[in-house]
Amino acid sequence: MRSEDIAKLAGVSRSTVSRVINNYPNVPEATRAKVLEVIERHHYEPNSFARALAGKRTDTIGLFAISMNEKENARRIYQNSYFAPIVDLVVDTANARGFYVLIHTVYSRNDFQKVKQAFQQKRIDGGILVGTQKDIELVREMVGQGAPLVLIDYDIAEITAERLDKHHLAIINSNDYEGTVEAMEYLIGLGHRHIGIIQGRMNTYSGRERYMAYEDTLRKHDLPIVKSSILQGDFLKEQAYAAVMDLLDSGVELPTALFSSNDDMAISAMEAFAERGISVPDDLSIIGFDDVQLASRVHPKLTSVSLPIEEMSKAAVDLIIRICSGEQTGFSTLSFPTRLVTRDSCRPLAP
Repeated sequence: MRSEDIAKLAGVSRSTVSRVINNYPNVPEATRAKVLEVIERHHYEPNSFARALAGKRTDTIGLFAISMNEKENARRIYQNSYFAPIVDLVVDTANARGFYVLIHTVYSRNDFQKVKQAFQQKRIDGGILVGTQKDIELVREMVGQGAPLVLIDYDIAEITAERLDKHHLAIINSNDYEGTVEAMEYLIGLGHRHIGIIQGRMNTYSGRERYMAYEDTLRKHDLPIVKSSILQGDFLKEQAYAAVMDLLDSGVELPTALFSSNDDMAISAMEAFAERGISVPDDLSIIGFDDVQLASRVHPKLTSVSLPIEEMSKAAVDLIIRICSGEQTGFSTLSFPTRLVTRDSCRPLAP
């Protein structure tokens, strides 16, 4: 049904229907009620693209899930223990606020065209970028165009250094550094002195923060940073599994504990150790990061640093709506605390 049909059924002009839809004040209440009754009876919804062309809000936000180190797969983000809950929470929160969500996955630099096109074609009012790698050039271009944008997991210092801290940009992070320190202090308190790490990607904010906290905590306690115990996992299950197998095949002394920069890699490491007859936690303790649902279901149950995914996702939706509506008047940042959840994958080291 078109707006012309609504106008005929209500006995008013098309311009009156338009004024009612856009909540203009100069419409008599009786006329407004008559038009709204017809709209409700016939389940009419204005065309969002037409509204965009007319300079109106589309009441649609974009959610761009970025993972350029993974192979493209249509369902990958919905199976990913990090992306999946964020997608669900953003969609549910936005829908409750009367907003639709356009979801795109970005697996390569060429896929960034999806982000740019969504803004250029005015299909969305604003966008949320979440993932393990983002492009500062894209952010610069979007900010330059005045596109409302919320970044999850991004280096605030990089944004300010590039002078991109504009009123239509916001950043949401978790306290990854502090969370990693808490995990490392826990292992050290259990008596572990040779602690290894499975790194995330070092070209990401979270990857750098977690590794920096790992090194800083060891140095604080005058403990060794053993090169052979620093494994490259890049936040990927398969790569973490291969890195652990390489460590076991190398014949070097194993650490007594491992800090893993995310749970997916920690669980893959546990699988590799089990295949080689190495017991967790009897032979080696391990801690993950993110506290995904699977962490409490594997055996042994995984000790992990919990991310406030629900709070971060809801805040991202709230911020992007505030920016789009003009309520947000300056560059803003939010950082949410993490929490160590102790389970069965760590044990005290005998003196």
